[in-house]
Amino acid sequence: MELAGAIGYGLATVAFDGRVLDTWFPAPELTSKILRSETTRLSSTEAARVLGDQVSQCVKKDDLRAVEMVAVRTGISSLKNAPIDAHDVYLRLHLLSHRLVQPRCLSLDGMFDLLTNVAWTSFGPCPLERLEALHWNTKRSGASFTISSVDKIPRMTDYVVPSSIRVQDADCVRLGAYLAPDTLIMQEGFCNFNAGTSGTATVEGSINSGVVVGNGCHIGAGAVLIGTRSGGGKQIISIGKRCLLGANCGIGISLGDDCVVEAGLFVTAGSRVTTDNGEVVKALELSGKDGLLFRRNAQDWCHRSADADKTLGQAFYRCAQRIKGSLGARAIVALEDGTAAEALTCRASVLILKFERFCAVCLWS
Repeated sequence: MELAGAIGYGLATVAFDGRVLDTWFPAPELTSKILRSETTRLSSTEAARVLGDQVSQCVKKDDLRAVEMVAVRTGISSLKNAPIDAHDVYLRLHLLSHRLVQPRCLSLDGMFDLLTNVAWTSFGPCPLERLEALHWNTKRSGASFTISSVDKIPRMTDYVVPSSIRVQDADCVRLGAYLAPDTLIMQEGFCNFNAGTSGTATVEGSINSGVVVGNGCHIGAGAVLIGTRSGGGKQIISIGKRCLLGANCGIGISLGDDCVVEAGLFVTAGSRVTTDNGEVVKALELSGKDGLLFRRNAQDWCHRSADADKTLGQAFYRCAQRIKGSLGARAIVALEDGTAAEALTCRASVLILKFERFCAVCLWS
């Protein structure tokens, strides 16, 4: 189904000089009935009708921060068109985090020109020039005061908490991230806006803008998935199903299903890779192919690719998912392809398997 537009009723924080600091849309919706993109302020009666009676206690001025909370209605005629104002941008970010629109399926062109740099404080979003006054006031009153960040995009969990996810550090997931059910963002992990997961995944590395990670993947600690805003240019990166990206690796091409990237290996689109048949190609030519293992030669440090099934990567993943900590240390594991591996360590959620040419680690929640 082709996306049309969207509508959202919410609360906006607007500075006294008219700058929009944020807008919260508790229940955004997709619709094809919006003829013109615009944002309008709601009367008290309209706000109570669409947001509930509790909104009357939220619509007010805060002289200390020099802001006003107002009820708004934002409509977008077409999500394919660029946003027109800050309310429009916030509605699109909410649509992503509410899982109503998948990453890369709407336009965010020019969004940073429409957003204001904001201090995200324990008192709410604050214009930077009002921070000193806020500091003095909290010192006099003895109130607790913290600043979580100074940025144009806030963290997701202050606005949206999707169902069936785990986020160990809320600061590491920005509003506009798309997290599928059973996604685990570890403390070391990060997910930017307009990026995320399409299925169960464990993320200890960085998912940058424009990157989508498939079902059953593990992104190791320190791993970097190059996005369109982090040096990837217009190259769109997707990670297929059941992929394992080792710690501190980097990937600048798409991976198909059942791929493995060695820890510490950085593969960009222009990386020279030697294939199984000895041919040297650019990594971009392997983009999106299934069942590949990317590793380095231990003697010349050249990039190598091989069929992942030759190194048991795919069989390891499926087998480890079923073991779930039921084996003792140093047990011999029979894999699905008829080969064997030695379980060096087996705890409640960690399994290390030793193969003929490499070791692999599986984590599960």
